[in-house]
Amino acid sequence: MLMPPRSFAPFGLAALLITLAGPALSQGVIDGMPALNVRTGEDGETTYSLSLQILALMTVLTILPSFLLGITAFTRIIIVLSILRQAMGTQQTPPNQVLISIALFLTFYIMAPTFEQMYTQAISPYLNGQLGPVPAIELSASILRDFLILNTREAELAMFAEMAGDAPYGSNDEVPYTVLFPAFITSELKTAFQIGFLLFLPFLVIDLVIASILMSLGMMMLSPMLVSLPFKLLLFVLVDGWAMTIGSLASTYVN
Repeated sequence: MLMPPRSFAPFGLAALLITLAGPALSQGVIDGMPALNVRTGEDGETTYSLSLQILALMTVLTILPSFLLGITAFTRIIIVLSILRQAMGTQQTPPNQVLISIALFLTFYIMAPTFEQMYTQAISPYLNGQLGPVPAIELSASILRDFLILNTREAELAMFAEMAGDAPYGSNDEVPYTVLFPAFITSELKTAFQIGFLLFLPFLVIDLVIASILMSLGMMMLSPMLVSLPFKLLLFVLVDGWAMTIGSLASTYVN
């Protein structure tokens, strides 16, 4: 049974496109794709095409949120603030957007010396043409490595090094990122929960006192959380809790 003429239309169109693209494809195979060129100059400097630079930039922008969460002070700050809100019993006050904003700006404040050092020693020389892209990346990573190691517990670092089968490291440059990143995030989680525990204790005492008073008065139908909330807010305001919490968080980091 013969196929109708319209059935051959897609095949004919595909054949026409292949025929027209044949010289271009052959030229591309011979000369390479000009959009993805990597050239080495006479002085040994490697030059990347604009398409490769845009691809690298888009890749960095894609993984930037993960880096912000994992290798900065953001994780510790947002966990402590979340535990503080839960300890106070204020439900969704402050809202999540406000907590994230506080954690984000405080992260920038804590990381400012490290970012400034990275810009001065690596990014600025690269933009001025004094440093190649690969040395600039390596220098920036080395500066960030120093910050991470200074704020990582030795126990977590030794645990991940032992799991990786590595011997004790003699210097910071010997610590691989595959060991440093998980050790840092684990150390951050542990420190955040320790700080959260200390913040939780005074509010827990207020809840216990209020619950005991209500039980002794026979007011079992009245929620202790509802009665204790004003006293928690009063205590937090009297001791200037936000300034104390944020200042203590910032002082726990070493730059």
